[in-house]
Amino acid sequence: MPEVPTDRLAALLPSAESRVGYLLWLSRPRFWLYLAGPVIVGVTYAADGPADLFSPVAVALFAYFLVPANVFLYGVNDVFDAEVDEHNPKKDESGKEVSFRGDRAVLAAVISSGVLALAFAPALPAAGVLALAAWLVLSVEYSAPPARFKTTPLLDSLSNGLYVLPGVVAYAAVAGGLPPLAAVAGGWLWTMGMHTFSAIPDVEPDREAGIRTTATALGERRAYYYCAACWLAAAVVFAAVHWAFGALLALYPLLVFGLLAAGVDVDRAYWWYPAINTAVGTAFTLLGLWVMLRG
Repeated sequence: MPEVPTDRLAALLPSAESRVGYLLWLSRPRFWLYLAGPVIVGVTYAADGPADLFSPVAVALFAYFLVPANVFLYGVNDVFDAEVDEHNPKKDESGKEVSFRGDRAVLAAVISSGVLALAFAPALPAAGVLALAAWLVLSVEYSAPPARFKTTPLLDSLSNGLYVLPGVVAYAAVAGGLPPLAAVAGGWLWTMGMHTFSAIPDVEPDREAGIRTTATALGERRAYYYCAACWLAAAVVFAAVHWAFGALLALYPLLVFGLLAAGVDVDRAYWWYPAINTAVGTAFTLLGLWVMLRG
């Protein structure tokens, strides 16, 4: 049985000792908005009016990427990382994540959560179907053989553009086509930096397990600089869409150098980023709503 998370979030979710509670903890509730947030942003910028924000397909996509998609993404990850996670202090010891419980019911729930995504295909234009298919492939091949991108430096970072794709799917569902390519490219660069930053706390456990990542290849100090470079590039590319987007993304490289200057331990800073990313995503959304309501 996994150790039950003991922080304040535990008071809001069922115990990990129950199967439903375990699946919710498996889905990384702190990171639910990493997939569902881009859906909100995509719908906001695709919408012609308030009615589009709450169209059936928009609401359904948000619900799917909030929980089932996370069960699928992190479930696949945990299935293929079960041995590696024995050395990972984020699991159980942190009280924020649980180790994989490999029974058939859990495996069935993970697989079913992935298959559920196919139900959206009839409601999507061709661009949305392609983005959804790409998300499914990357969600599996990031962790699973034969590609297992997470074990190849740079490809692990590059493949994490999968977190942008729910926003592309949602935008296409509402607008009927793709969002600006600069926005997709900027978001992809941001995810590359965020992925490597998230991997810095795992450098030593990954090295012990013999796993090579961008963070293990660079080492902690240079990995920080890589993150800052990705985030600076994301800010520059997003500025081509609108200067305000570039200004918001410019906060991330500044945060990197602030953390380095202050000597903040990355294991501590890592848990700040769900709140930071939610705040920035909210700013993106409010700006989009303001533009939409102004017509």
